Amino acid sequence: MKVIEIKEELSSLAHAPTAAFHQRFFKTGPGEYGEGDVFRGIRVPVLRKLARKYQHLSVVETKNLLRSSFHEDRLLALIILVRAYEKGDDALKERICRLYLKNTRFINNWDLVDCSAPQIVGAFLWNKDRKLLDGLARSNSLWERRIAMLATQYFIRRGDFNETLRIAEILLTDKEDLIHKAVGWMLREIGNRDRSIEEKFLRKHCKQMPRTMLRYAIEKFPEAKRQRYLKGELGKWSDEL
Repeated sequence: MKVIEIKEELSSLAHAPTAAFHQRFFKTGPGEYGEGDVFRGIRVPVLRKLARKYQHLSVVETKNLLRSSFHEDRLLALIILVRAYEKGDDALKERICRLYLKNTRFINNWDLVDCSAPQIVGAFLWNKDRKLLDGLARSNSLWERRIAMLATQYFIRRGDFNETLRIAEILLTDKEDLIHKAVGWMLREIGNRDRSIEEKFLRKHCKQMPRTMLRYAIEKFPEAKRQRYLKGELGKWSDEL
């Protein structure tokens, strides 16, 4: 009954013009990455406020909300799960992560992945075997591959770059633009903390990286160096340090 109550409240907050904008912004048209997704038209700050209101929603009820056809319902469910994970004991954390991984088909747009994969999957794997990420990175699902990459943001923030670099290598030849952006973004996050480690990876791989991935990775480089990477002058055969 709690989920019914939540959906009724979400329905009352719907805003058709915002929904129409989100339908376009999140590429829900035929053949686009978010094809078929449906929006109510509720902005994220409102959903975060609701997450505080319903923070004690049970895991089972949250799972039911996650399986909604409406994008905002799924986003709200993920925000609630992240809050519950952060406050939970080890048993609850494992339960939430398992639920998350069994329901990735509902975590099916970049905002849904980005707000939850580091905080749940990355956090859960921090002190565990991380081979699970390999299966996600090699999945046929675009969203599971993005989950693999974004999960490593949790490690980056704690000074561990190895998994990010390893998963980035797996995804170097990925065909999807959203993966190119995710990999480039995580490489840039490494560079924000240790530019030499990022550049070691770039010099080895920049000549085979998709252009978008490279552009995201070098976004904060000095302009002269950015241009040299874009022109292919700083690949693995360069003698410049």
